[in-house]
Amino acid sequence: MSANRLAFLIVLLSVLALRSLAQRPAFENVNQISVTVGRTFVSTQTIQNPTDLPPTLHFANEESFALNYSRQFKGHGFFAFSGELPVAIYPRMDLATPSHGIPKDIGALFITPSARVNFFAGDTLSPWVSVGGGYARFREASTLNFYGTNPGPRSTNTGAIQFGLGLDVWPWNHWGIRTEARDFYSGVPDLNLKTGNNRQHNYYVGVGVIRRF
Repeated sequence: MSANRLAFLIVLLSVLALRSLAQRPAFENVNQISVTVGRTFVSTQTIQNPTDLPPTLHFANEESFALNYSRQFKGHGFFAFSGELPVAIYPRMDLATPSHGIPKDIGALFITPSARVNFFAGDTLSPWVSVGGGYARFREASTLNFYGTNPGPRSTNTGAIQFGLGLDVWPWNHWGIRTEARDFYSGVPDLNLKTGNNRQHNYYVGVGVIRRF
């Protein structure tokens, strides 16, 4: 093949590729943003050396919400690989125990850059899994559970690992519905007592809307 023919072929293929990208179907849009609303669940913990019985610390299952931005980097038909930034917040989670001295409530923020794999990415139903890690910040209340001012720290910073799974439903080209469950496995807030745990599972379950562009 001559150099002129090779150059012409390269130009022709480049034009066709650019045209294909410009006219690609909506499901191939690589950016997504989502907002979901739900609840966060933290398991009951056992207090070490309690002053009252029973020696249990309960976490209320409080309203929470999550934001997410993702960008697809590669798709292979059945699979699509994306980088995402899950951000989850529960503003207030009440604490309950017979023992006096713990903060009245806590709040939390999780920011965990992650990798996500979508299955059937171009279809109406697309399940996915996600894993990553990042940062968690807890807020401890300024007052105690029964009375008085909290003498302990008002904030705690720690690392967090994120494991997630979910289902995206696309009834429209650019708008969809997301159901997700994520475990933000983090350090623990400073509660002025010992439970024997230095890490805890923060299980978030939510549903909301997703937009691709």
